[in-house]
Amino acid sequence: MRFYTKQHKYSCGIDLHARTMYMCILDNQADILVHRNLRTDPVRFLKTIQPYRDDIVVAVECIFTWYWLADLCEQENIPFVLAHALYMKAIHGGKAKNDRIDAHKIASLLRAGMIPMAYVYPRRMRSTRDLLRRRRHFMRKRAELLTHIQNTNSQYNLPEIGTKIAYKANREGIAARFSDPSVQKTIELDLALLNYYDTLLTELELYIVRTAKAHDVQAFYLLRSVPGIGKILALLILYEVHDILRFPRVQDFVSYCRLVKCAKESAGKPLGHSGKKIGNAHLKWAFSEAAVLFLRKNPQGQKHLAKLERKHGKPKALSVLAHKLGRTVYYILKRRTPFDMKRFLNT
Repeated sequence: MRFYTKQHKYSCGIDLHARTMYMCILDNQADILVHRNLRTDPVRFLKTIQPYRDDIVVAVECIFTWYWLADLCEQENIPFVLAHALYMKAIHGGKAKNDRIDAHKIASLLRAGMIPMAYVYPRRMRSTRDLLRRRRHFMRKRAELLTHIQNTNSQYNLPEIGTKIAYKANREGIAARFSDPSVQKTIELDLALLNYYDTLLTELELYIVRTAKAHDVQAFYLLRSVPGIGKILALLILYEVHDILRFPRVQDFVSYCRLVKCAKESAGKPLGHSGKKIGNAHLKWAFSEAAVLFLRKNPQGQKHLAKLERKHGKPKALSVLAHKLGRTVYYILKRRTPFDMKRFLNT
């Protein structure tokens, strides 16, 4: 957990919402100078903090509305801290909770150097990262449709479809397998949506590949050297990581990717694990997907997985492989060297 420890004359904590923001400004003696509710208007915000602009820092919790405020502070050369929402919940949890109390607590933690920091993602790459995340959302919806067709087929105890209906050419006659007209209509709707998603995702992926890789072409091709990491996975990893140097150690990186379990211990006694939701869910998915794709048409990788299964058991083997790929990607990006299968298998 990283804390913002730099001292300022004034500390501004904001409980931010879509249309309103509750502001609290404290001085070095913890005296409240401003404590009011405002509209989320940049002009009103700048006017409110104007008397304290000589040395003020602004902090807000990491929720979906922080983009505009971070960009405004960067434009106005105002120090800005993005607070980690889950860590904040653990630190300033209390019996009573409202916007007024929350704003004061954020300001107090900021003044005391106890604000847990989240990463302020740069403005120029933010929209492309969000587009890659949206693409993943559409892929999940497409997968739900495929699963529904397979489940319906099992529900009526029909013979296996036999072909991969993920491919458009294999979907002919799927609806005709069912005798009930209503079921046929259901499957036809699923197939129509599948065809639409296929067209939509093809266009989206073409646009992403054309526009996104220009930010760091070398890193993009280095990631493509890893078996199982294609164009989209490489771009997703690049855009979620942004700068590998923000992770001082490989342990910090794999923890951020949710590829390790955080052990809890007290008085020498293990108390299980925690922190499953702390980290980047998109990178967790990317490396889990890469671990499965790594095994395709890769006899060396399959042999390595069998070795992991003998040592750790079948359920855990893929998680170990994903963790190993995460560590490998860290060093590829940091050292700017391509993937080495021999070194990967012997590590």
